[in-house]
Amino acid sequence: MSMEKSDALIIRLADFSETSRVVTFFTRDFGRISALAKGGKRLKGPFEAALDLLAVCRIVFLRKSAPGLDILTEAQLTSRFKPSGRDLVRFYGGYYIAELLAGLTEEADPHPKLFQDSIDALTRLQEADPKVAIIRFELAVLREIGQLPALDVCVNCGRPAESAGKWLFSIRQGGLVCPTCAQESIAGEPVSAGTVAVLRRLSDESAAVVDRLALSPRQLQEARQVVTAAVSHALGHPPKMLRYITN
Repeated sequence: MSMEKSDALIIRLADFSETSRVVTFFTRDFGRISALAKGGKRLKGPFEAALDLLAVCRIVFLRKSAPGLDILTEAQLTSRFKPSGRDLVRFYGGYYIAELLAGLTEEADPHPKLFQDSIDALTRLQEADPKVAIIRFELAVLREIGQLPALDVCVNCGRPAESAGKWLFSIRQGGLVCPTCAQESIAGEPVSAGTVAVLRRLSDESAAVVDRLALSPRQLQEARQVVTAAVSHALGHPPKMLRYITN
């Protein structure tokens, strides 16, 4: 076994015994790992108050060479997820981020950029429009795992997505379908050119630009339909937490 250190986000907690827990982390340096925290359920245990869902920690763990649980030896709390007010979308949005990280990443597959995107998304959930922050994170996950749909051109003819008209989003086709190709009985969700532009900005632009975006109710509805279809396809099923943040 080797001793390792990394920044980590807690995405799952499970009881192991009367005093211990199995903690699933999404780490900056090692990707998703599961570690046994001996004494992790004790109020005055070795990890103090660090082991909370969506807490960001600096951890030290023994990495096992054979299949099985790693052993958590230290966890120093860096920050907690504390959405303000009574906006349940912010609260459940954090759980949704954890669900996507658990379901769309592989064990021991590092994604340093996605780790930072996760931390940034949790911050935005506490400070900015939570529904926009969630869509931006969904697009970031899809891009990182190589399943971001085509949002810049028609997947059939290559027509630039800047063109006006009523486009379709087809998960079977792998992205956007232009108004001309959409007349060929292709199944999909209708999406306006304005929403297409918003989706491209949410997936590509800098944080400063994104945080100033204001989506109309129609754009938000269309963007949600597109991203839900893409995420559900990547997971193989609809996300469990999504219903709590879209009502």
